[in-house]
Amino acid sequence: MNPEGKKILVVRFSSIGDIVLTSPVVRCLNEQIGAEVHFLTKDAFQAIVDPNPFIKKVYSIKNGVSEVISQLKKEAYDYVIDLHKNIRSLQVKMALKTANYSFHKLNFEKWLMVNFKLDRLPNIHIVDRYLATVADLGVKNDGKGLDYFIPAELEIDAAQLIATKLNEKHVKFIVFAIGAAHATKRLPTEKIIEICKRINIPVVLLGGPGDRETGEQIQKAVGPPVVNTCGSLKVHESASMIRQAYKVITHDTGMMHIAAAFEKDIISIWGNTIPEFGMYPYYPNGINNNITVEINNLSCRPCSKIGYQKCPKRHFNCMNQINMERVADLANN
Repeated sequence: MNPEGKKILVVRFSSIGDIVLTSPVVRCLNEQIGAEVHFLTKDAFQAIVDPNPFIKKVYSIKNGVSEVISQLKKEAYDYVIDLHKNIRSLQVKMALKTANYSFHKLNFEKWLMVNFKLDRLPNIHIVDRYLATVADLGVKNDGKGLDYFIPAELEIDAAQLIATKLNEKHVKFIVFAIGAAHATKRLPTEKIIEICKRINIPVVLLGGPGDRETGEQIQKAVGPPVVNTCGSLKVHESASMIRQAYKVITHDTGMMHIAAAFEKDIISIWGNTIPEFGMYPYYPNGINNNITVEINNLSCRPCSKIGYQKCPKRHFNCMNQINMERVADLANN
């Protein structure tokens, strides 16, 4: 097998964090074997992939893969690398009828952990499982960690933004990514307020449009040290804010992985999910700037590999028992 100089399609439809976690595969395919790498994702996430210099072309779908199959067939790919492994990626592989490799999702092992608390999970990060998928092509982990590329026009002047909001200049600030796709991965709002009140430098709240109201509530409760940008920044602009931050407090979200790509000091707060699923912050070799905050030994945790909109047990101990003073101390120190 000689994959050098081949044309390769990498498939990962969603979401922000998962796509960022594929970046070492893309880089290594391009740098190590000189592959021309194309990427297939959803429309909503194409902007994240577009600036990547290791990717020659990006295809995206809105509703289904039928939208792009005819175009993909014309590319005559040598290999398809399936880093999503769902019905849609299967449809792509069947339609293109070319050599393909798919990563192991560990669905059964995660099911055992969620439902019976039987730990059969390998001690391996999902990035390394992604890379194992392309090992037969001669690709090895280069140890450089994750990539995230911000278009120059979407870089923001964080210091100026904060100065405008607070009417004074600050050299250091902390980013608090308050959002998450599922409520059981997010601290309750009153807990975030408690943490922010204890932090002694400005805190910039990051989140999507759905977090705008929560951000306003936190800002009103804490006062001027908090700057709410939820719903007002694009993903690349949020990434720019993270890149310039002193530290980042985050839930188990895509913002956490973007922070790791910039090798930031991270305080990661875990609720119903667990780092053992292999999705903790991934740094270059020899670097670990993450401090994990979680409540261990809860009989109900993890209750899901993804999350719920409310705690199935109604007590939400995985978040309610988090020590807010400790989180603030980690931020301040």
